[in-house]
Amino acid sequence: MKKYIFITPEGTTFSPNGNEIENMQVIAIVEDVYDENEAYKKLLVENDWIIDSEFNVAEFICYEVL
Repeated sequence: MKKYIFITPEGTTFSPNGNEIENMQVIAIVEDVYDENEAYKKLLVENDWIIDSEFNVAEFICYEVL
């Protein structure tokens, strides 16, 4: 079984001094799947907040964690 990490270029964070910074953010890590397609499905089924938060899942970047 494989593990995948999903990141997105959407969103911002704040630096320790309070400045707003655009960056890549980790959305989730999905484990115990056979391939990337299954990982996407499991990601969305187990994390309904992603759609509720109006993230564009087409922007997600997926990497297999070795």
